[in-house]
Amino acid sequence: MASVASTYARAFADVVFSARLDANAAIGGLQRISSLLAGSGPLRRVWENPAVPADQKRRLLDAILQQEGIERHVRNLIAVLIDHRRVQFLDRITQQLEKELDARLGFAEAQITSARELGDAEKRALEAQIEKATGKKVRARFGLDASLLGGAVVRVGSTIYDGSVKGQLEKIREAISA
Repeated sequence: MASVASTYARAFADVVFSARLDANAAIGGLQRISSLLAGSGPLRRVWENPAVPADQKRRLLDAILQQEGIERHVRNLIAVLIDHRRVQFLDRITQQLEKELDARLGFAEAQITSARELGDAEKRALEAQIEKATGKKVRARFGLDASLLGGAVVRVGSTIYDGSVKGQLEKIREAISA
């Protein structure tokens, strides 16, 4: 399943770059269709039903896209998914596409968890430090965890930077017990 999502995501990322599309608009369009599909059982049943002719499915797709104002390249990808009976992978393809475009554009996704709500200046300072450490532009997602006591934990890919009070206390405990 992961390879199906990766294959379509890489191919669509190639289209986004070769046609010089707005990557955010393409992802946004896919996310809107994905949420419509997730929220509508009848739509999902029609698009996933092999007994419904593909041209009827594409006409329904065209009507939805016209109403939503989604660009033609997104329509083409979804039409291919309909034709190859891969619509059920749309959500995973969209997630994989985000990762693929981020990698190609030099972005790193950072999950920052802090003990308290951070101000805008603190968020920008943390993002700047992460950019300096990774050498990439950062898209940060912030979360809260009061058990950290203070400081923050930053996860970029599989790398974790633990600057929390809880993490420091655990290191001290390990050093004393050793």
